[in-house]
Amino acid sequence: MSEPSVVLRRLRPTDACAVFDAFESNADMVRQGEVSTVAEAEHYVARLIAADSPHEAWAVAADDTLVGLVCVTVDEANRNGWFWYWISDAARGRGWMSRAAATVAEWALAVRGLQRLELGHRVNNPASGAIARHAGFVKEGTERAKFLLDGQRSMSIPTAAWRRIRLPGSSLSRWSTAARKMPIRDATRWSSAHQRRDRCSP
Repeated sequence: MSEPSVVLRRLRPTDACAVFDAFESNADMVRQGEVSTVAEAEHYVARLIAADSPHEAWAVAADDTLVGLVCVTVDEANRNGWFWYWISDAARGRGWMSRAAATVAEWALAVRGLQRLELGHRVNNPASGAIARHAGFVKEGTERAKFLLDGQRSMSIPTAAWRRIRLPGSSLSRWSTAARKMPIRDATRWSSAHQRRDRCSP
């Protein structure tokens, strides 16, 4: 069986079924949000791609089917972004997310014009840390009681804090095909002007 064509493209409404499948693929996906039905997946996608959304959401697509997501939640006032990502269980271990995260981080700084990217992950999730490092992030420290776990702030599982900043002199002119770790097929953010396909169904 040949390897699938894996590219980055913008998240779109018809990805909802694939988002639902990703959330069903592994119990650890519960940390990424509340998606237990197709309707919730459609709401999840709609929130990320809304016209007034602060999220810059990119699908990691294998043969055009979403298998992962890389997103930058933008703080426009400070030109910063909260960087986050997830990938379905079957697509893990292939290096796809490392390549996708590196590409989106480069895009966020060189094209989107952000100054600083931040991310955090639980210290008992070293795979997420490896992705951050591959994407050019530098570990800043460890934070305790950063996130709620099952509605409670836990001191037993601290969070590793990472950052990546735009270096002096970096600009759009430095964004080149060579800088892209994963091909980008469609960089245009989805809008209601785009043609919709049939509504996702389970």
